[in-house]
Amino acid sequence: MDDCLFCRIAKGALPVELIYDDELVAAFRDINPQAPTHILIVPKVHIPDVTGLGAEHGPLLARIMKVATELAQREGIAETGFRLLANTGPDAGQTVPHLHFHLLGGRVMGWPPG
Repeated sequence: MDDCLFCRIAKGALPVELIYDDELVAAFRDINPQAPTHILIVPKVHIPDVTGLGAEHGPLLARIMKVATELAQREGIAETGFRLLANTGPDAGQTVPHLHFHLLGGRVMGWPPG
């Protein structure tokens, strides 16, 4: 989608430093970090949110999980722990209508998240 912020970032149409990039997934640092490590992992195909996922997205989700693990290791947070989450809809705090996962770590996180 031409007007989707994350589609434009994933395609390289906006000047954002990608810290991971392959044919399926792109990752970059959040502009408003909520933890010392706060990375957004986005699929390159436009999916509005978790409810748009189907069985055909299994390989994509596996790649996203693998990328999250690799980035957590690279950032030095894999051993101590990290949070991986996807907000779905405005009541959950989703502000960009493109499926994305937040990789958060580098500090102790409480529950429930706030």
